[in-house]
Amino acid sequence: MNQLLELWQTTGIYQITFPQFAMIVIGLLLLYLAIKKGFEPLLLIPIGFGGILSNIPGVDIAVGDGILHQFYVMGLETGVFPLLIFMGVGAMTDFGPLLANPKTLLLGAAAQFGIFSTLLGALFLTDIGLFDFTIQQAAAIGIIGGADGPTAIYVAGILAPEILGAIAVAAYSYMALVPLIQPPIMRALTTKDEREITMTQLRDVSLTEKILFPIVLLILVAMAVPSAAPLLGMFCFGNLMKECGVVDRLSDTAQNSLINIVTILLGLSVGSKLGADQFLVGSTLGILALGMVAFSIGTATGVLMAKLMNVFSTHKINPLIGAAGVSAVPMAARVANKVGMEANPNNFLLMHAMGPNVAGVIGSAVAAGVLLQFAA
Repeated sequence: MNQLLELWQTTGIYQITFPQFAMIVIGLLLLYLAIKKGFEPLLLIPIGFGGILSNIPGVDIAVGDGILHQFYVMGLETGVFPLLIFMGVGAMTDFGPLLANPKTLLLGAAAQFGIFSTLLGALFLTDIGLFDFTIQQAAAIGIIGGADGPTAIYVAGILAPEILGAIAVAAYSYMALVPLIQPPIMRALTTKDEREITMTQLRDVSLTEKILFPIVLLILVAMAVPSAAPLLGMFCFGNLMKECGVVDRLSDTAQNSLINIVTILLGLSVGSKLGADQFLVGSTLGILALGMVAFSIGTATGVLMAKLMNVFSTHKINPLIGAAGVSAVPMAARVANKVGMEANPNNFLLMHAMGPNVAGVIGSAVAAGVLLQFAA
């Protein structure tokens, strides 16, 4: 009987606490959203599964010498995984729409306002005693507004690794919910006539322009904001491999095999930070709420910038593409196109929206560099 009792006491059923049980349920919820609803399945499945593993009692898989902790140390503490993801994204990105209509770069820049306004908001809530965020944590929370999961993870891993799990879940959840979050904001800030604006065909962009752009972009931005060089450098390197046409094998690897492997490891590493003792704290709800505010402000300021540009421009921009200034590529561009077609079935905005969408990726990387430079 004593042996049976000892065996029972070593089981996870006996050892499990309510917070651990709650986190396992949250992990199952992430799996449900990924599998049933199709919300960012490439990330939510490994994150959710990693979260379940890290909360099973008696299995130290997410601490010490555990495999998930080793993934975290290898890829997130060093920042390697988000940087490799950025290289793969760069290899899949076409700068053509941005180069064909360079003024859309302003829309991507405007959409980053959500990052810095939320940073200030988090510090204000700390000042009034509602939360207790450090400036590093506030900066990590603000970057959620860029709607760029790898960037959010990269910044949080450096500035505030203790809240990495909550930030990663918030960032990828809001990226997945772009089709639900953005349209009401877009419709509220535009008139029907504005949503019906038809934009002219984009010009053809030469191969020389596409090859030179990532090189020039990296040099100019890195000189101004050196802290942005790692993220933007990997992004531009991936894009250069794609456009130069002489390293197709490397480009194909970056776009497929490498990014797929890193995505698995990144998701499991983030899941290792969903332990009950780290995630179920009072600040988590504040992080999720502030992340939503950051994303909403970024969407709104992108639309409002487009409206402002129309005041001074003879060639009108459909303000809906301003919402694509957040860097949820290509989901935000597709949403802008869908809302535009609801107002005018013959209005195809997808390629026009890809300009600010790609600009948003650049903008979020630059914003991350600024935060790292001043908050680290």
